[in-house]
Amino acid sequence: MAKETGRKLIAQHKKARHDYHILDTYECGLVLTGTEVKSLRQGRASLVDGFGQIDGGEVWLHNVHIPEYAQGTWTNHSARRKRKLLMHRAEIDKLVGKMQESGLTLVPLALYFKDGRAKVELALARGKKEYDKRHTLREQQDRREADRAVAAARRRQRGR
Repeated sequence: MAKETGRKLIAQHKKARHDYHILDTYECGLVLTGTEVKSLRQGRASLVDGFGQIDGGEVWLHNVHIPEYAQGTWTNHSARRKRKLLMHRAEIDKLVGKMQESGLTLVPLALYFKDGRAKVELALARGKKEYDKRHTLREQQDRREADRAVAAARRRQRGR
């Protein structure tokens, strides 16, 4: 069988960038069982309630939903079990130092295969207040309106 190359997105947490200020991102490997990998290859996963936690010098991913594999038998996994993340010791130590600040959390942004291996993009993030979310939405809306106005002006310019 040919070796996989490239990046194949499985799931992403789109609302995370709306709910959090992303301070830093990390690419982590995942420790998975065979049925979890097969379920991921079918493109089934949800990062919505997921979060990362540092426990005993190791990083763990909680509440990420990888559904049971349909053809699995008694060896099937539980859908929301905690999964160990693979990171370099220096990165973990840096995270521990940053996590001492209050209000910071680890949020999974994307789950994907990179060169055949399951990876998760983990973000160090600070929760946004409600007015920050409204401000972000307003900026996006203003940017869209400006782009539309520029496009309309270009169309009028070409029409002459």
